[in-house]
Amino acid sequence: MLFIFKRVLLLLGIRNLFMLESLITSKTRLKLLIKFFSNPKNQGHLRGLADEFGESTNAIRKELNNLSEAGYLLKVADKNKIDYQANIHHPFFSNIQDLIRKYLGLDKLLATVLERMGKVYQVALVGDYARGIDSGIIEVQITGCDLNEEYLETISDKLQNLIHKKVSFKIQQNITDPEALLIYQIQD
Repeated sequence: MLFIFKRVLLLLGIRNLFMLESLITSKTRLKLLIKFFSNPKNQGHLRGLADEFGESTNAIRKELNNLSEAGYLLKVADKNKIDYQANIHHPFFSNIQDLIRKYLGLDKLLATVLERMGKVYQVALVGDYARGIDSGIIEVQITGCDLNEEYLETISDKLQNLIHKKVSFKIQQNITDPEALLIYQIQD
């Protein structure tokens, strides 16, 4: 059913899937889905998530319990606290991840970068979005050969208008950030 819904939305060209907030009305749940499904390496515990989101532990606990009971999140005991992370083996994991990445505009960002950039080897998110924080500023690192740096300057504003987030690009020899989220890698 979700697949058909996504296809209809894509065919209609509906922007950012109705801004996902209309489908997921709990802001806390949306923040948790972004945190855990934008990058499956992300983990968090109750108090840390409450501090990060600026919300009460009760609101976070309620949503963590709902998502865990549904099987979307895994609980991992770590000393005297419980860490949560996305259940990458859940049948809907890839669907939810695609939905979240589209909501964040990562699909449009990647398509725009690859359009006329040159020979791109890797594209990675670093900073807030790699950690699953929807801060409004997307930091992108790119590796490649003969890259069109002038193109990056022109697409930054275009992307900001398209995805409603500021995008900062940096060309590097290697992606060195250990928390980087690789969103593209050239096939050998």
